[in-house]
Amino acid sequence: MNEVKIKERALSLDMWLRGLFTFLFILIFGTLYWIMLGIAFFQFGSQLIVGELNQRLLDFSESLTIYTFQVSEYLTFNTEEKPFPFNSFPKPHHKPSID
Repeated sequence: MNEVKIKERALSLDMWLRGLFTFLFILIFGTLYWIMLGIAFFQFGSQLIVGELNQRLLDFSESLTIYTFQVSEYLTFNTEEKPFPFNSFPKPHHKPSID
């Protein structure tokens, strides 16, 4: 490889900003794991005790799933578009409710 090009990339502000955002979204991704785990346990308990799922939580968890995908896309360099909080939080697709 050309050492000059490597040095240019190493000194690039864009490269270091990408690294900073990547680190930020890695922290967010780890937090999303725990939130989803909590939602899964809550919905299981709701189904077990009440006999039905919490519809508002279903809508939120669908948005959270889409957001997690967006974060994954950014972290794996499949997109340069930064997810929330740099863009709007995704809305659920309003699929039919689960009975």
